[in-house]
Amino acid sequence: MRIAVLGLGYVGCVTAAALAAEGHRVHGVDLDADKVAMLASGRSPIVERGVDDLVAEVVADGRLTATTDAAAAIRDAEVSLVCVGTPSTRAGELDLTAVRRVSEDIGRALADHDRDHVVAVRSTMLPGSVAEVVVPAIEAASGRHVGDGIGVCVNPEFLREGSALADFRDPPFTLIGSDDPAAAEVVARLYEGLAAPVVVTDLGPAELVKYASNAFHALKVVFANEIGLLAKDLGVDSHQVMEVFARDTRLNISPAYLKPGFAFGGSCLPKDLRSLVARGRTRHLDLPVLNAILPSNDRHLAQALELVERTGHRRVGMLGLSFKPGTDDLRESPNVALTERLLGKGYDVRIFDHNVSLARIVGANRRYIEEAIPHLSALLLADLAEVVAHAEVLVVGVADPAFAALPDLVRPDQHVIDLVRLDLDPTDLPGSYEGIAW
Repeated sequence: MRIAVLGLGYVGCVTAAALAAEGHRVHGVDLDADKVAMLASGRSPIVERGVDDLVAEVVADGRLTATTDAAAAIRDAEVSLVCVGTPSTRAGELDLTAVRRVSEDIGRALADHDRDHVVAVRSTMLPGSVAEVVVPAIEAASGRHVGDGIGVCVNPEFLREGSALADFRDPPFTLIGSDDPAAAEVVARLYEGLAAPVVVTDLGPAELVKYASNAFHALKVVFANEIGLLAKDLGVDSHQVMEVFARDTRLNISPAYLKPGFAFGGSCLPKDLRSLVARGRTRHLDLPVLNAILPSNDRHLAQALELVERTGHRRVGMLGLSFKPGTDDLRESPNVALTERLLGKGYDVRIFDHNVSLARIVGANRRYIEEAIPHLSALLLADLAEVVAHAEVLVVGVADPAFAALPDLVRPDQHVIDLVRLDLDPTDLPGSYEGIAW
């Protein structure tokens, strides 16, 4: 394919050289004449392992050229890849000046262009940036509408400095975000030579995945450092701790728990976090990430309460009371905590949880519920339909197969607040529907 790579910084240079090596014909474009001259002479304008040799090879073969003439490169190409920088402003916001300028360049080049053209944005931008900046700039400069021969996609990069070529050639996936399937298909063709799955999403998720990834990478570094501080103070080898920790790829380094939903609870997580935080406090250790976990969890509980309050209704049906499905464990369940707060604010609550039976609750579990909701027996009903009939607001707190019956039970005047993302189509529910984080 014929490709214009707009911006020859780190991402653009690596992308241009790697795509040329895959057999595409690539025009590298930059305002900086020195970068263009270096690339045109077969030298990499960036320092990155393997890129110098690769640039020399693909330039010598004629598969990679460089120019300051954006219009000529864009008109000759089928696809334009936007790889310009998105630095921070003094206030920490994104500076999209270069993205807007390049988008206008693309629009002007396509004004009299009669062939289809796809624009794929590899620059890192927050959700909404393509729709609010890129598309309007292209349309205003071209006098054409995106969708009428012009396709726009998001194609984030996940390149690490020092291993960028290896990351490009062997990614975990290739991500394309677009509202235009035909445009997404064109961008996918760029990567046909890579043995990685192509994941196609809407624009917004593709824009946010890069931020989620980088935030999680940063969180992992800080988390490991705080565990290290605590371990050192306790005389424990932190590297042994984290080496063993990382061996668990079922729960620790895995997709487990990485699903937006309600607060955590149960007999382990809250208790053990409190112990870690308390020990750090008594040892005068500054552990801001560990210290912030429980308050953040409590804020999510408050968010659920606010969703109920905003409905303006007083009769609530709690669908699920235990801290997760398939158990009757109520200790530090966020659903119990939410129910307690609702009762404290005078809400008329009824509860359905077929795993919870007062006759079976014993020991610490029974003592906990007697302290939290001593009059539970009057609130817990055995019939799901009876709880639904009582409620103006239904709060789904666990993923229970029994709730597949909700579309047949919910009334049009009812509000459903989903804390777990039910496995059903919300449009099948007669009433209004809102998820806690979706």
